[in-house]
Amino acid sequence: MQYTYTPQGVCSIKMIFEIEDNIVKKLQIIGGCPGNTVGVSRLVENRTVDEVIEMLKGIPCGIKGTSCPDQVAKALEQYKKEMH
Repeated sequence: MQYTYTPQGVCSIKMIFEIEDNIVKKLQIIGGCPGNTVGVSRLVENRTVDEVIEMLKGIPCGIKGTSCPDQVAKALEQYKKEMH
């Protein structure tokens, strides 16, 4: 299933997840720093939703109080709320 999330407080503007059987199969992050967003996307592939949340939740970027990785975790938390 495809799940789209609009991140808040970061440079990226959209996150598009492909999730099957609670596994993140693919993540595309639109906007943001390409090296970081592609890196994060590859690192989360084939991991469970809960594993990704635990790995990325709470990572800050400067004084923003959030980051693209943290927003990935927030997106997946929202996904869990909406799907269950």
